[in-house]
This record gives sequence, C-alpha cells and structure tokens, in this order.
Amino acid sequence: MPGGQKSGAAGLGVAPESWGRGMQAGQRIRVGLIGYGYSGRTFHAPLIGAVAELDLRLVGSSAPARVRADLPDVRVSADPVAVATAEAVDLVVIATPNDTHAPLARAALAAGKHVVVDKPFTLDLAEARGLAAAARRGGRLLRVFHNRRWDSDYLSVRQAVAEGRVGRVRHFESHFDRFRPEVRDRWREGPGPGSGIWYDLGPHLVDQALQLFGLPDRVSAHLARLRPGAQADDWAHAVLDYPGLRVVLHASMLAAGGSPRFLVHGEAGSLIKHRADIQEQQLLAGVKPGAAGWGADPDGLEIHDATGRVARAPALAGDQRAFYRAVAGAIARTPVDQTEALEAVRVMACLEAALMSARTGTSVRLTRAPDERDP
Repeated sequence: MPGGQKSGAAGLGVAPESWGRGMQAGQRIRVGLIGYGYSGRTFHAPLIGAVAELDLRLVGSSAPARVRADLPDVRVSADPVAVATAEAVDLVVIATPNDTHAPLARAALAAGKHVVVDKPFTLDLAEARGLAAAARRGGRLLRVFHNRRWDSDYLSVRQAVAEGRVGRVRHFESHFDRFRPEVRDRWREGPGPGSGIWYDLGPHLVDQALQLFGLPDRVSAHLARLRPGAQADDWAHAVLDYPGLRVVLHASMLAAGGSPRFLVHGEAGSLIKHRADIQEQQLLAGVKPGAAGWGADPDGLEIHDATGRVARAPALAGDQRAFYRAVAGAIARTPVDQTEALEAVRVMACLEAALMSARTGTSVRLTRAPDERDP
C-alpha cells in the first residue's frame, strides 16, 4: 500500500479527538473513506453524504485533486493506513482494490474503528473468518457493502416470493449480464489477485441468494474468459444445491440482448423481472440519493400462473441509502450486533467454494463452523 505520510491523525493534519466506546445522543459518526475510484466516488461518498447521522471527514486517495473538486470540505491523505487509524475517525469505509481489503480492515479494527468493506469481503474464507473474529473480540461493527439488498429488482422479487405468488420456489435464476466486449485497462479486469467477474459481481449474486434461501449444501461453478484479450474471468455460472431447489447465478460481459434479471419457477407459477435496478445509473448521472424519482423502477414483475394467465405487479422502489442508515443505527446501539459479519463470512464461503469447483471440475460441499450456520 502506498505511503507518503506518517500513519495516524498527525499525518492527516487533524487534531486528535477523544472518542469513547459508545455514541452519545445526537452525535454524528465521523467517517474515513479509503479509496476514491469507481466504487468510492460513485457509491460510497454520495450514500454516506445522504445519511444525516454520518459525517465524512477524511478520504484516502492518490488523486487528491479529484476528491477536493467533489468534496472541498473533506481532508485528503495519500496514506490509506493513516485514514484507517486516524483519531478523528470512528467508522472506516474501505473501497480499495480487493487484495487490500483484509490488511486495511485489520488495521482499522486494531485501532478500535468500526469498519465497512466493499465487496468482496476478502480474497479467501480464512481472511474473512479472521476479521469477523477480530471484530467480535473488539466489539466493533464489521459489515460488507452488500448494497444490492436494497435494489428495486431484488426487493420486488423477495416480496413476491414471501407472499407466495409462485408457491414454493423450486428453480431460481439471478443474472448480471452486460455487454462490454472491449477489455478495459483497470485492475478489476487485470490478472492480479481478486480480479475477475466472480469477485466483482459474484458477491451480490451470492448474498441475495443467501438472504432468500440460506446456505446451500453444495456449489458447482464454471468460470471462463470469453472476450479476446481477457486476462481474468469475464463469464461465471454457479449452481447452488438445496433440497428440492436449485439456484442459478450467472454473470457475463457478452450479452447484448440482455436477459431477465430474475427468473423464478415455483409450484404455483413463474415470475420474471426483466430489467435491473437503476440506482447505479442515477448516481453516474449525478442524481443525488433521495432526489425525486430516486430508485423508482417502471419495470414491474411478470407473474405466470398454472392456467397460463399473466399478471403484472409494480416494482418496489430501491434505496441503497438504507445500507448506511443501518450502519449508523447499529453503531449507535451497544453491544454491536455481529450478525452481518457472520453473513459476510457465509457469502465468502460460497464464493470460495465456487472457485474451488471451477478449478477442480467438481461439486463442492460447504463446510462451516457452528456459528456460521444459518440461524
């Protein structure tokens, strides 16, 4: 990780401030954001800024001019460890390349900070378990940025399944299919550790599936490089095995015509959600979270019953601000709930099992510690 300044508050030019273990009523949570690339700039900074209980104080970035242009009142440091350990920070948000997630989170937890880590949590299950244990020992909040739990498409499908609109689910498909035929010059598509589409989109697909159905018994997966010049996997297909249920998770970069975002078959009918949530596009267009039309989804659900009749149901609105609202609420309570950290470990277990399956060509049975099992 790049250096350049001394670690700690002094390296940031911030006077040390005392900070107790609990929040006082009305006190804002001071946030340090490490990384101001695509994820930090597009998602984290706007969503943090939209939550009244959070106060973005510091940003760790190698592009200070870009940060200051967007956030003129926020201090900037070139040293990520300085932000992770700064006295002036209560919550550290890590939006850096995937192979730096674990060491930065470890440093922040050791400094007594609450931590949010962008997905994927870590590069392997052992690292994830170690961080969850460190957060538990220190009584600190540790969450992974599974923001897609608050997408309109997922929320709408989850509600329809819970209401029994298709009966007991037997087949569930979730797709992130895009058309990007040119390989981009960025670390996510390079040959380094933590790159590739499975680490990029797989965490969202797996997390949503586990929220709906819990941990599977087995995972089978295939990964491929299909675009000319691809240096990392750009096609992923995984199947999660449950008793009486199969969950198909798919991501690709060569799907010009697209595919349904969700396809659900149950004992009483089928459900299709064609288009994906629009919040990412809104953020890229400069729409502020919470503005008029934020998260609105004109693409409703298509529900087929056993007689062939088709019903339409409006989609729920998405709102990823709920992620950081939940973070702020959890920090304000003591003791800190460790459920989310364990859920992140479960996601990592499935991601790792899929990688093992793709390497070995076998179906991989999940192994889990007693506290990692579904409640």
